[in-house]
Amino acid sequence: MSDSDQNPGTTAPRPSIDRRRRRILEGLTAVGATSLLAGCDWTKSQSVQDFLGKTEDLTQAAQELIASREALAREFQPSDIAPTFKPNGTIRPQSAAYQNLVENNFENYRLRVGGLVNQPRSYSLEEFKSLPARTQITRHDCVEGWSCIGQWTGVQLSRVLAQVKPKGSAKYVVFHCADHLDGAPKPYYESLDMIEAHHPQTLLAYGLNGSNLPVANGAPIRLRAERQLGYKMAKYVMQIELVENFKNIQGGKGGFWEDRGYNWWAGI
Repeated sequence: MSDSDQNPGTTAPRPSIDRRRRRILEGLTAVGATSLLAGCDWTKSQSVQDFLGKTEDLTQAAQELIASREALAREFQPSDIAPTFKPNGTIRPQSAAYQNLVENNFENYRLRVGGLVNQPRSYSLEEFKSLPARTQITRHDCVEGWSCIGQWTGVQLSRVLAQVKPKGSAKYVVFHCADHLDGAPKPYYESLDMIEAHHPQTLLAYGLNGSNLPVANGAPIRLRAERQLGYKMAKYVMQIELVENFKNIQGGKGGFWEDRGYNWWAGI
């Protein structure tokens, strides 16, 4: 099923960007990346962590200078789709609960949406797939330096938010996942602000390249936030929570990698 703005075979226009401002943004991003890689003890230095925070603020400010937060990410042609979409991070969560979902073809899966909302919801996968869908062909850019183009089908996050009716105090959307990356004691999580959450290309995807989303790529549902780096695009989404801040969620920085020093703002 497709809604009126689905158009998988076209290329969306890029925003007009001043070249000098683009170079400024790229320079700021490089500073942040270099800081992350400069020495194994960087996480122990408060001065480095303070600098990373300032770099993040500058990078986000620069991004907002050169391109609208509502601008579309580029969409590609079917001929551009990679034969295999490279999986990264966790490729099969090992918890008994997730393994049971896989064995039952996700028949018992429930996507819970709550927190600072007026009408909490819980969707089975069948119910979720009955909502209006969007398909888009986009490029995934990983912080590790590789890219891959795939076709994603899913429900726009904005449609889900419209159903649960966020409270005025809700500022962020948090995605709680099934996987424990690298054996971490707490599961993976990520977050977006309300602007990115309502962007038309921000999907809760259940399909990849015309088929059901494979387990290695995040089944049954993963986040696609097409203007963000790959680590923002949470896989194996089990619960969505709207919050005012992150202070009571794991390390308090808004994401698994952010708690370990990555920038919360990962716009590209």
